[in-house]
Amino acid sequence: MVLTGAPTPVTQPLAVVSPVAAEPNSPRFAPGFAAKLNLAVDLVLVVTALLVSTTMMGHDLHLERTDVWVLLGVGILSWLVVGTALCLYDMRFADRERLDDLALISIQVMVVTVVLFLTRLVMGTESWIVALSLFPPLLWPSVALLRLYFFRKLSVQEQPLDEVLIIGVGAMGRLTGEDLNSKHRRKVIGYLSFSNDTATATPPAPVLGTVKDLENILCTVPVDEVFIAGNMLKHSAEMQNAVKLCENFGIPFALPAYHFRFDRARPVDDHAVSDGYLHFMTHAFQPHQMALKRLFDIMSSAAALAVLSPLLIGVALGVKFTSRGPIFFKQKRVGLHGKTFNMLKFRSMVVNAEELKAKLEALNEQTGPVFKMKNDPRITRIGRFIRKYSIDELPQLINVLRGEMSVVGPRPPIPKEVEKYAAWQRRRLSVRPGLTCIWQVSGRNQISFEEWMYLDMQYIDHWSLKNDINLILKTVPVVLTGSGAS
Repeated sequence: MVLTGAPTPVTQPLAVVSPVAAEPNSPRFAPGFAAKLNLAVDLVLVVTALLVSTTMMGHDLHLERTDVWVLLGVGILSWLVVGTALCLYDMRFADRERLDDLALISIQVMVVTVVLFLTRLVMGTESWIVALSLFPPLLWPSVALLRLYFFRKLSVQEQPLDEVLIIGVGAMGRLTGEDLNSKHRRKVIGYLSFSNDTATATPPAPVLGTVKDLENILCTVPVDEVFIAGNMLKHSAEMQNAVKLCENFGIPFALPAYHFRFDRARPVDDHAVSDGYLHFMTHAFQPHQMALKRLFDIMSSAAALAVLSPLLIGVALGVKFTSRGPIFFKQKRVGLHGKTFNMLKFRSMVVNAEELKAKLEALNEQTGPVFKMKNDPRITRIGRFIRKYSIDELPQLINVLRGEMSVVGPRPPIPKEVEKYAAWQRRRLSVRPGLTCIWQVSGRNQISFEEWMYLDMQYIDHWSLKNDINLILKTVPVVLTGSGAS
C-alpha cells in the first residue's frame, strides 16, 4: 500500500485481519507446535533412559511390578513440573541463547534424577528395580541434541505467535515491522501514523489510520501488543496518550529503548532490549507461575474429563431425549486480547433461545450489558437443574484443554456485551478467561454488573497461583449448593 498524503480514516478495520491465501513459503505449523512435540519426545526419552539404564547395568526389567511403574510415573510427572517451572517448553524457547537452553536442560536432568533417587529411597525399593547410574548420561545428550539441532529449527516454521499493531510509519516503524515479520514470531496487522509522520517507504502492512484511531482499533481488532515507534521529541504527547489507552485496555505495549545514536556504547543486558524496545504489561509479569498455571489447566481438565465421563454421558443423553435440538450449545465468546472462540456448554435452553432473547430484553434483571433472568422461560426442565449446579458448564473443560480458557479467570463475555464495555472494563480481556473467578464465589447473579467488573479487575491486579487455588476451593461448595445461580 503506497502512502499518498494523509492516511485514510478507519472505516472497516476488521477487514485487515480477514483470512488471506497462504503464501508458498508461509509457516506450516501452528504456534507452539515445536514446544509441544519437544515435550512429548522428551517424556518418551525419560522413560527410555530409565529402562535402558536398568538393562545396561545388567538387571532384568520387571515391568509386572507396581513400584517400577510408580517410579516411571514419578519420572514423567517430575519432568513435567520442573520443565514447566523452568519455562523449558515455552512457545518462545527458540528465542533463548543456546547456552541458556543447555543450562536449563542440565538443571532439569539433575533435579529429576534427585527426585527419582529420593522416591526410590522412600519406597524402600531395591536398587536394581530401576537403575539410575546411567540415567543422566543417557538422557542429557539426547534431550540437548534434539533441542539444539531439530526443535529450535522446527519452531522457525511455525505461524506467528502474536498479532501486533505498530504506531508510526516512519523509518523506525517500517524497520520494526520488517524485523518482526522476518522472524516469523509476530504478525504485523497494521500501522497507525502520528500526526506529523512521513513514510520513507511502503510499510510491510496496511495503514489503518492515525494515532487518533487507536481506541477504535483496539475495540474492533484483536491485538496482542502495540509497538509505539515514535520519537520522544516530536511525538511525546501522542505517545503518552497511546500509553494511557493501552493501560486502560490492558494491552501490552513496547516503547523504543534508545533515543540517541551510539558508536561504542552497549547495553549491559542485551536480552532486555533484544528487539530495541522496552516491553510493558499492565499486570505483574510472572512467566514461571503462568507456565505452572497452564500445566495445572491441562492436567486438571484432562483428569476431570476422565473422572466425570459417566456424568457427562448421562447429562448428554438427558439433554438429547428431553428436548429437541443438539446436545451442545456453541456460543461465540471473546477471549484473551479480544480473540473469539466457540465456548461449549450442554444445551439448557430451547433451540430458538437467541431469537426469543430480543423479546425478553425488557425483563433483564442484571445491570449493564449482560442479560440475566431468574425465571427465564427459554430454559428447559433439565436445563434448570444443570444450570443451578453449573453442570452445563462442564464441557468447557474441553476449552481449557485447548488453551482457549483457564480453570480460573474472568468469565468470557459475548461480543455484543464487549461492544458496550467502557475502556477500563475491556481490561478484563487482558488475561485468559476461566471457568470460575471471584464473581462466581461472591454472589454471582446477586451482584451488579459494575461490582462484577471491579471483582475481575481485583483478580487481574492481584493474581497468583495461591489465589487461584483459594478460588477453586471456594467454588466447590458454591457449585454443590447452587448458591447465587439462576
